[in-house]
Amino acid sequence: MRRIDEQYLRTPFYGSRRMSACLGVNRKWVQRLMRLMGLEAIYPKPRLSQHDPEHKIYPYLLRNMAIVRPDQVWSSDITYVPMTQGWMYLTVVMDWYSRYVLSWRLSNTLDGLFCLEALDEALLQGTPETFNTDQGVQYTAVAFTGRLEAAGVAISMDGRGRWMDNVFVERLWRTVKYEDLYLHDYATVRALEKGLSYFFQFYNEERVHSALEYLTPLAVYRVA
Repeated sequence: MRRIDEQYLRTPFYGSRRMSACLGVNRKWVQRLMRLMGLEAIYPKPRLSQHDPEHKIYPYLLRNMAIVRPDQVWSSDITYVPMTQGWMYLTVVMDWYSRYVLSWRLSNTLDGLFCLEALDEALLQGTPETFNTDQGVQYTAVAFTGRLEAAGVAISMDGRGRWMDNVFVERLWRTVKYEDLYLHDYATVRALEKGLSYFFQFYNEERVHSALEYLTPLAVYRVA
């Protein structure tokens, strides 16, 4: 699974046929694991969040919007986390302007509770003007959108298959995997939680970003 996950980060347009040829393994095995992991070709991101047709879909509000200050736009997403044995799912809430990770949660299922818990923790730190997600059932659920509406937050959702609509979180996933997850091969959930806790503190408070003029996310977020 880790080999598939690593290859997918490099070539998200690979389907099972090219993935199996690249990795030199049986295609049926690759197909089964890609389904299990929520990976699908063409979409340049794991389709971990499936849409519920009964849930309301909100329009994408960020096209041509200049992001010029902290708490202007927050976003959230989910990614697959490979482990030595098994896997977990990770969600974060991020401030777009500063790249600051306001909160994160792990889960061994794709129910919406861990996304809601991450949202609640983030809202304790502030309130964004706009909150952007994909159209997954975790984010279109009334419990999630209701929290945002009650806080007076405008809700924005990516177009179907438009990974660039949430590009800053997509870049975060690449950073987390290459700079932490792939280096440590966490064997237990407890070790994974401890490792991610350290990494996100490092990411927020010590890791400088060229796009932020070599400041840390926390330094830029505190400008507000």
